[in-house]
Amino acid sequence: MWAPDVYEGAPTPITAFLSVGSKAAAFAMLLRIFVEGMPSVAMYWQQLFEVLAIVTMVVGNIAAITQNNIKRMLAYSSIAQAGYILIGVVAGTSRGVTAMLVYLSVYALMQLGAFAVIIFLRRKDAVGDNLHDFNGLYFRRPFVAIAMLLFMLSLGGIPPTAGFMGKFWLFGAAIDAGFYRLALIGVLNSAVSLYYYLRVVVYMWLKNEPVGSMPQATPALALTIAVAMVGTLVLGLYPGPLFELAETSASALGSVATSVSP
Repeated sequence: MWAPDVYEGAPTPITAFLSVGSKAAAFAMLLRIFVEGMPSVAMYWQQLFEVLAIVTMVVGNIAAITQNNIKRMLAYSSIAQAGYILIGVVAGTSRGVTAMLVYLSVYALMQLGAFAVIIFLRRKDAVGDNLHDFNGLYFRRPFVAIAMLLFMLSLGGIPPTAGFMGKFWLFGAAIDAGFYRLALIGVLNSAVSLYYYLRVVVYMWLKNEPVGSMPQATPALALTIAVAMVGTLVLGLYPGPLFELAETSASALGSVATSVSP
């Protein structure tokens, strides 16, 4: 419950860090404690995390649909994304751990990229974190609008973005481990999330009523957006090296099988 208020009230760079850094650290801890440390009672904590993943995905996506503040929308989206990542924990296999590590990596790119765009839109005469602040962005700053389009499509799991590859492997890991219901609910929730992600795209492309002055990017901010955009696209088209790195990390957990290939 704290996430939407903190995401909206905190300075956007801090919000971006909270949305990525704390999540990565928490899931790293979950892996070490449950997957590696408690494999003998996996049948019990897998049931717990399966229910938690379903509730998290459903509540996060439903709440995000009604948001007009982009930071609150991304906060509820972040809750739903945590539900997707939990699927890797529930699977408890090498493929599940690999998919989880991959998705955490690509999630960092697309989430930080989206918040960089919000920072770009903030100026003296515009807050930059409401949907109407994206009005006509494509006609004013096409590069930034295209970057935001990629981030939204990736968060929604649309190919050929990195988010699609991450979700594909997460859902595949759930199916391989026998959690068919969880995989199906994950796919359905991913489809629901497209509604609020594509709302941002509609405002950028179809509403030519710009708010405030022309936004300007510093060189560092432009580089951040460009790196996140390229990474989101390249890892969607050529994810092999990232999967190999994640597989190496997954193989370090002695309680999971290591027979996985990207």
